[in-house]
Amino acid sequence: MRKIIAGILVLIMSVCMISNFNLVYASTVDDVFGDADEFINQGEQQQNGTGGINEEILGDTTNFLYNLLLAIGIVVAVIVGSILGIKYMMGSVEEKAEYKQTLLAYLISCAVVFGAFGIWKLVINILSGV
Repeated sequence: MRKIIAGILVLIMSVCMISNFNLVYASTVDDVFGDADEFINQGEQQQNGTGGINEEILGDTTNFLYNLLLAIGIVVAVIVGSILGIKYMMGSVEEKAEYKQTLLAYLISCAVVFGAFGIWKLVINILSGV
């Protein structure tokens, strides 16, 4: 049985190696610097022209990301807290002592997560006034 599985794996790996054609383009140092200068020039043209960073879209994106991550953090905190609470209520005396230690780590992690979101929002509000 192991020989059959090993043979199938070797066959799959062989097919993958044969069918994987990656083209590698070698470039010189001059090409790299030329592409970098072109990238910088495009950015300067967008910044000076009609392009550039759209602050409204950037603000909407950061608000969406903030709210999404905060919601995920709240859901995870509630689920883990409820599981720890149920285990604490149903556990024996020895288990309750272990869950108290786990509960301390849980509270510290909640403080770190929600503190990070508070700092993020504070920084965004301060920098938006600049």
